[in-house]
Amino acid sequence: MLSCDICGETVSSEPDMKAHLLIVHMENEVICPFCKLSGVNYDEMCFHIETAHFEQNELERNFERINTVQYGISDNRKDSSLQCRADINSSVHSACASNQPKISAQSLPKDGTLKHKDFYSENLTESRKFLKSTEKQSDRTKIKESIYETMYSPPECPFCGKIEDNSQDMETHVKTKHADLLDTPLEDCNQLLYDCPMCGLVCTNYHILQEHVDLHLEESSFGQGVNRVQCSRDLELAQQLQQEEDRKRRSEESRQEMEEFQKLQRQYGLDNSGGYKQQQLRNMEIEVNRGRMHPSEFHRRKADMMESLAIGVDDGKTKTSGIMEALYRYYQNAATDVRRVWLSAGVDHFHSSFGDKGWGCGYRNFQMLLSSLLQNDAYDDSLKGMSVPCIPKIQSMIEDAWKEGFDPQGASQLNDKLQGTKAWIGACEIYTLLTSLRIKCRIVDFHESTGPLGTHPRLFEWILSYYASEREGSPKVVCTSKPPIYLQHQGHSRTVVGIEEKKNRTLCLLVFDPGCPSREMQKLLKQDMEVSSLKQLRKFVGNLKHKQYQIVAVEGVLSSEEKIARRQASQVFTAEKIP
Repeated sequence: MLSCDICGETVSSEPDMKAHLLIVHMENEVICPFCKLSGVNYDEMCFHIETAHFEQNELERNFERINTVQYGISDNRKDSSLQCRADINSSVHSACASNQPKISAQSLPKDGTLKHKDFYSENLTESRKFLKSTEKQSDRTKIKESIYETMYSPPECPFCGKIEDNSQDMETHVKTKHADLLDTPLEDCNQLLYDCPMCGLVCTNYHILQEHVDLHLEESSFGQGVNRVQCSRDLELAQQLQQEEDRKRRSEESRQEMEEFQKLQRQYGLDNSGGYKQQQLRNMEIEVNRGRMHPSEFHRRKADMMESLAIGVDDGKTKTSGIMEALYRYYQNAATDVRRVWLSAGVDHFHSSFGDKGWGCGYRNFQMLLSSLLQNDAYDDSLKGMSVPCIPKIQSMIEDAWKEGFDPQGASQLNDKLQGTKAWIGACEIYTLLTSLRIKCRIVDFHESTGPLGTHPRLFEWILSYYASEREGSPKVVCTSKPPIYLQHQGHSRTVVGIEEKKNRTLCLLVFDPGCPSREMQKLLKQDMEVSSLKQLRKFVGNLKHKQYQIVAVEGVLSSEEKIARRQASQVFTAEKIP
């Protein structure tokens, strides 16, 4: 192998080298391949390259060798390249064989190079003459273009494949971009380098790289497994926390519900804390301890209570009689703003005592209603031999009505038991008790407001129609034979004993309240009753603003057949609704 000292080109034989020198370096102007120096002869250019570009010349030769190793140039490729060059050289040699003097091997120096001056001076003149004589030949031009096109393609970077215009630009590119690779020994250049796509580690072997990447994948799979385990544990912990929170919430809700239920039980007298008798004795003991009752009074009242309970009749200590007569006298002589007033038949007022304070209003209102019926001859047959019962007796009478089959739903709500409790009763229990006594009555439910601001004017109109069917032509004060009306609303009940019609046509109910003590009711018995005393009885439309009102109105006496029919109807209790 022969190498050109000017450009570093390698050829396989001396004829090829001669053709190379002839075509590349003798025919054209000699130019330094490293710094573009020109205008000098062959010997000067050789000296310039060996002195000024010795390292670059060696480096370029190394690049060629590295390129051969790095990019896998096979022997076949080399052979084909050399064969191409040999064919070109032979073509050049044959084209100019007749005119060019033959160059013998003896004319070459011992080292095989063509850089000596004697060779250059000996053949230079004849070569130039040959070229001048053949410039006009078209086949010569084609051969030259083919040689240049084949042998002098733009330089390509052996590391990254980038193509530059000339060798100097390629040298600059290699020094700046691949400086770290230049320090690699030549014997290591035959080993390809592989970068890990995951961490950037450089591996010298594909199998090593594959094992390294497999480790990455195993670590990733392990990490995912750890993450799945951690997520599973987190989910399990979250579920446990949620279950604990739900358990606490349910426990708190159950506790609150139990407290509310117990509160309702205490409110409605179903907390098994005793009934009328126990509360009466307990409250009287409190009065004695506070000094408000003498011990002898305590024992006297206790004896009276025990006697009342034994015979089942109210002892009358909370009763006030004669109020309806006093009202009749007042309206006859006074009340100039009243156009007309209707009063129930005689009614006694009963108020709460130590034994039923806070829960006995329904029982006291029944006593008021029954006191009026007992004074009315029309009900003697149904109430023959009856007196106003005490509260425990009333509880026993309601239980007996349940046992007969009246209002099974109401009985179930109160656990079929009233005696010995402080259970509240309402309109349904009053209706049940009256019906069991063959008293004809009806329940009317004013379940929603019928006037502005939550008022119930339809309630007042219904009560007016109950007392007076014909208002015109009647006297100012009308003492009817109508029994009083049981009036129930949320948390309390009262008894309606009459109704006023003012001169401006407004209506006002007259109401007995069991929460009003006897000393206040007795003020109505005075001969010179004051208007202020009636304030506790009068209820205008604007005074009744509860959401719902129920009334029980007595209408006569039931036959035995009618009683049975109503007992059957009470299996599913319904009430007349207005509106």
